[in-house]
Amino acid sequence: MTEKKTMNYPATGTLHAPADSEVLLRGVLVYGEGEPADVLVRAGVIAEIAAAGALSTEGETLDLPGQVLLPGLVDMHVHLREPGREDTETIASGSAAAARGGFTAVFTMANTDPVTDNPAIAEMVWMKGQQTNLCDVHPVGSITKGLAGKDLTEFGMMAASEAKVRMFSDDGKCVADPQLMRRAVEYSKGLDVLLAQHCEEPRLTEGAVAHEGETAARLGLRGWPRVAEEAIVIRDALLARDYGGRLHICHASTEGTVELLRWAKEHDIPLSAEVTPHHLVLTDEKLETYDGNFRVNPPLREHADTLALRQALIDGTLDCVATDHAPHGSEEKCCEFDKARPGMLGLETSLALIARLFVTDVPAGQEPQNWRFVAKVMSERPAEIVKLPGHGRPVAVGEPANLCVVDTGRAWTAHGADFASKASNTPYEGEDLPVKVSTTLLRGRITCRDGEAVTD
Repeated sequence: MTEKKTMNYPATGTLHAPADSEVLLRGVLVYGEGEPADVLVRAGVIAEIAAAGALSTEGETLDLPGQVLLPGLVDMHVHLREPGREDTETIASGSAAAARGGFTAVFTMANTDPVTDNPAIAEMVWMKGQQTNLCDVHPVGSITKGLAGKDLTEFGMMAASEAKVRMFSDDGKCVADPQLMRRAVEYSKGLDVLLAQHCEEPRLTEGAVAHEGETAARLGLRGWPRVAEEAIVIRDALLARDYGGRLHICHASTEGTVELLRWAKEHDIPLSAEVTPHHLVLTDEKLETYDGNFRVNPPLREHADTLALRQALIDGTLDCVATDHAPHGSEEKCCEFDKARPGMLGLETSLALIARLFVTDVPAGQEPQNWRFVAKVMSERPAEIVKLPGHGRPVAVGEPANLCVVDTGRAWTAHGADFASKASNTPYEGEDLPVKVSTTLLRGRITCRDGEAVTD
């Protein structure tokens, strides 16, 4: 029998916390539960957890009374735009946004310019992330050369590079050719890498800019049918069933996709799926103003879809939350709706939105969740899907100190101009949010203090 070839992630942290460094998180609620506790971090590891007031340190003490301590968040799906569109985002600015949002690891998609379809570009992205050192930035390699959907990239070369690429996606475009996708699945299986599919049958979405429904018809916008997504979801589920490998569905957006994923999981098909905060909280009714900030791919759907997505995240049919953080310049958003570039910022608002929807302000008729649920869908499960060591780990003695702290008493108002990102295209402009990340630690180093990224 041929043994599956497994390649580990590269060693992380070009700048480490000194061996004798200590940070004391005083008075936190671990997972928002129980009595306040002191958590002592030493040399990048959780060294002690005790009752509040029981621990002391000669290092830095952060007084965080009653704030919620969670594992650092992991985002499987961001766009940091570098190389090629540094006017809208860089790895440095995106990393700062990630730290402010509570993230300790992000996976940045391959639709850069040039495309991340070879080891040299992947290594550049990896090294810039390590030099910035605010979160671990893992490059996602493209499935096809130049995102052209014709020839597969050299998965093996990128997986063996210094960046050790473990995830491949043509996100922004679908691998529409079924024979090519079959070959990708077979190729990826031997390397044990993850394929993330942007599910969109392009022949059904040509010229489409909004969900195909009553709102688009009334506004005169070209409609994007649910079947365009669902047809690829079921096709790829069957490919995973017959040829193995690990497949991941990007930004699930429809009630039908939920039902197909439920069927796949009932049949033990190796398929995982993410949902974005905006598909959980926004609907196509937001398009009434023709505001380009609400244009996204796949489009905002109807209320029935958001309800199905919420329940699917609760019951585990959907595995995790991913932001699909997509910065764009103002000239790409402040224009006719059908000319606007699709995408929204997400790194700094996602935790607050998920907390509001599932923990603090739960809609009537929806089952309330706790902070362990937030940790599961925003940290533990995404880290498990991408097999990322050191992240998404329990908050416990001996575990890596990749952590975030949420101030549940700090309401704030979202303003794109205040974000760390170079762009400001948020659909939540002027919206009040109930909680805010106050502190983030990456391997024991403070990367966000009092809501601001810590940059050297």
